[in-house]
Amino acid sequence: MNKLLIVALLCQSAICLAQQYSTRYDNLDIESILSNKRVLTNYIKCILDEGPCTSEGRELRKHIPEAVSTKCSKCTDSQKNIVRKGSLYIMKNRPDDWARIRKKFDPQNVHAKNFNEFLKI
Repeated sequence: MNKLLIVALLCQSAICLAQQYSTRYDNLDIESILSNKRVLTNYIKCILDEGPCTSEGRELRKHIPEAVSTKCSKCTDSQKNIVRKGSLYIMKNRPDDWARIRKKFDPQNVHAKNFNEFLKI
């Protein structure tokens, strides 16, 4: 009976872990990206399918639709902080780019309210 309980707990743990994005980019240095206009522009172009992508950019672009629609529910705490910081920076400092990103990933403006709640604005 104890073995069955242990197997059940391990399966539950695996399911919970599978419901989060990879932690591979949890330590992404968002400050260095945001403080470098050229690097930030390259990330924005990647996200908008207007330029080449780094592996981090491809991973980010792949998860944006789901993250926007679910308030980043599969994001780790570190990823949530990165998304908040990056989004708020672009909203404030590059509003035209933010409008283009929003138009690409939420063209009907269906998720804006929930995503703004996630951003805490």
